[in-house]
Amino acid sequence: MRFYIPPHAWHPDRFALDPGEAHHAIDVLRMKKGDRATVFNGQGSEATVEIVEAKAGRVTFRTLQQSQSAPLACAITLGQAVPKGKNMDLIVEKAVELGAAAIAPLLSERTVLKAEAEDAVRKRDKWQRTAIEAAKQCGQNWLPQVAQPRTPKDFFAQGERYDLLLIASLQPGALPVKQILAEHGPQRPARVLVLVGPEGDFTPAEISLAKSHGCRPITLGPIILRTETAALYCLSVLAHELFA
Repeated sequence: MRFYIPPHAWHPDRFALDPGEAHHAIDVLRMKKGDRATVFNGQGSEATVEIVEAKAGRVTFRTLQQSQSAPLACAITLGQAVPKGKNMDLIVEKAVELGAAAIAPLLSERTVLKAEAEDAVRKRDKWQRTAIEAAKQCGQNWLPQVAQPRTPKDFFAQGERYDLLLIASLQPGALPVKQILAEHGPQRPARVLVLVGPEGDFTPAEISLAKSHGCRPITLGPIILRTETAALYCLSVLAHELFA
């Protein structure tokens, strides 16, 4: 069993679970003194540990072995227009499994969700918990950070820098990812942004905004994909091309 310990609480000489993880270990998994587990901090560090104390709301460990996982060769940020229902949970989960370094939920003009500031924080926290659970399940030691939902305009206003910026597009003239990577040159990009729109795509104004910030339109093939499928397609293709 794997447990998450955030970086600020990562103390190999005295590992301890937060109350939520401790509850899961004791009350759900029925773990006890002497049981072994794996803990990770979401920044590449992992340790094999043994429980030395397990009581209500508190689990502490002694460290048996530590290791450090190297980050993936390319840091991919998924800028995802928030879909309706629970599909964002699925996208976050699969993005973790596919090696995304960051997830930026976007509130496009065609997005059903219109989050106020307080609700945006709750949404972000919920999706971050989904990311943690996915990382625990798939053995990913690098945890992607989920940003608060924001408009594309506010997203670009942050001024994050990328070596390559892409936007999934239904418009004529969009190129295959492989062709754009070939045009990028022999040196592979270290930081990539890929934007995926809502059902019905980004508005023309949003596409123009993305292009003005350097986004290259990419085609996902002749079949129109649902937004969650498009996100997984983009991450899968980029992982195949950039992680090896």
